Amino acid sequence: MNKKIAFISDFDGTISHEDFFDSVADKYLNEEALAPWKEYLAGNITHLNALNQIFAKIRVPETELVEFIKTIKFDKKFFDTIELCRQNNIPIYICSAGTDYYILKMIGDKIKEYNITVVTNHGIYSEDEGLRLVPPQENSPYYDEKVGISKAAIVKQKQEEGYFVVYAGDGPPDFAAAQIADVVFARKILLQKCIEAGIKTERFDSFDNVSDCIKDLVK
Repeated sequence: MNKKIAFISDFDGTISHEDFFDSVADKYLNEEALAPWKEYLAGNITHLNALNQIFAKIRVPETELVEFIKTIKFDKKFFDTIELCRQNNIPIYICSAGTDYYILKMIGDKIKEYNITVVTNHGIYSEDEGLRLVPPQENSPYYDEKVGISKAAIVKQKQEEGYFVVYAGDGPPDFAAAQIADVVFARKILLQKCIEAGIKTERFDSFDNVSDCIKDLVK
């Protein structure tokens, strides 16, 4: 392939097996604390607003929260994919509507080692106020008022720079990006939305599928 390739991936439910939201809700939150999510699903508040209201209810010592975050499982095949990208000079992006607070604690060493660009909301935790998501500045090219960051903006930017974009995701915040990416690996809710919209997707059981695609592209 003559075009340059860029690999962009969601984190929660894509690199990690479960969303941080689901994991922390099961561990620390009750139904009342999760009420803002119903408001979001009903279209009454934004995704970012809902997460901030919910995560503010986490009130445990930070050492305990960090240890819990480190128990969240993720797809180890992701590391094979990013090694393949490094070997072929393919830039790697993680874009998340969550926060760097848990992403860095889970795979921060790999992010540094492989020079991965992380585009997400900044996270600040205190036992008194819970976890707060801070979006980029409004003048950021990646800013989105609903979720904090625009994944589609990242895809569009790389395409404008001449890159062929391979995208992987699983949830509603990934849909806009999936609509314009050159190759889409989708599962869970994103897969359903892509099928409904007639967007072609590739098989996505693990990152082995992504690696196989990239190997074909670089031949």
